[in-house]
Amino acid sequence: MQEPYTLPLDGLVVIDMSQFLSGPYCSLRLMDLGARVIKIERPDQGDLSRRLYLSDTEIGGDSTIFHAINRGKESLAIDLKNEADLAALKKLIAGADVLIQNFRPGVIERLGLGYETVMALNPGLVYASISGYGEDGPWVMRPGQDLLAQARSGLMWLNGDEGQGPVPFGLAVADMLAGAAAAQGILAALVRRGIKGRGAHVQTSLLEALTDLQFEVLTTFLNDGKRMPRRAATRSAHAYLAAPYGVYPTSDGFLAIAMTPIPKLADLMEIEALEPYRDNPASWFTERDAIKAAIAEKAATRTTDEWLAILEPADIWCSRVFDWNDLLAHDGFRMLDMLQTVTREDGVSVETTTSPIRIDGVRARIDRAAPRIGEQSDRIREEFGL
Repeated sequence: MQEPYTLPLDGLVVIDMSQFLSGPYCSLRLMDLGARVIKIERPDQGDLSRRLYLSDTEIGGDSTIFHAINRGKESLAIDLKNEADLAALKKLIAGADVLIQNFRPGVIERLGLGYETVMALNPGLVYASISGYGEDGPWVMRPGQDLLAQARSGLMWLNGDEGQGPVPFGLAVADMLAGAAAAQGILAALVRRGIKGRGAHVQTSLLEALTDLQFEVLTTFLNDGKRMPRRAATRSAHAYLAAPYGVYPTSDGFLAIAMTPIPKLADLMEIEALEPYRDNPASWFTERDAIKAAIAEKAATRTTDEWLAILEPADIWCSRVFDWNDLLAHDGFRMLDMLQTVTREDGVSVETTTSPIRIDGVRARIDRAAPRIGEQSDRIREEFGL
């Protein structure tokens, strides 16, 4: 008889002492792989991201961002300054598999829950720490906030057109990537624990995650005389790539064109201005501003669909630029089935995303919404004898 399907991390208990985005994103990924995540929150106000509003929309008293990143988790209210609560938390940690924390360096130690202390309680624990800039150095006490990490990473000089100045990402990319890096390290440490029976301290930071994000272009920079890249003056999409790589306005929208030989594009789009560059591939980079300007001028003369009808059959790498309404309406997105509705007993209902990972063809779906502060406290205390 076939056993019931279970996710790979089924049965593992994750204690999430983090807040905001990086740590909770890490625990969300582990939960989507089957782990049970118990979120430790202050009894009075809980995770500060409950009040981190991206818009004027709140659901059940909490921000949409809190709901998005904490769906399916359990909440245990713990006052870390209360000796009885701290003792209960230590007892819970002693039987857990993973602990995640993203306090500013030094804070977790002052609370009596630093790595060395906790590993004495549970030598098999995988203990994950996410900081802003590492545990040492001149930036160690600086706020580990996404925009500030982007500012220090050099990343902003890759975005936008030359002359615009630094352009930040429109997402909390440092938080998300640091959370993903921590999850990757945790999974590796769990594998080693299964083989050698010992835990580990997994460490990463927002700055390390953003440095890794730039590994391709930083390697070029380091081995190219440390020359700073120059973004295209118009339609820039990658500081190191030649024309036509970029996004071009059409008469009714926008068209993205990736790596494409200029002669082929010139013929298909009938752009006479590209003739001087046809047989000179080096100019596709050195003269990319002029090339992109010529393409943009021609692209604006037809609709996006008209251009796609010409370019796609010729195997040109291109795409309509979708907004979210376009994306959600398209069969290409719908077939992925990446949206779900999660609910809570108090009537809260949230439409949100699902796990980006499928295991054995199955995408994890946990239909519980993010918890209220301490919603599962009584049950968890009874279950673990806290």
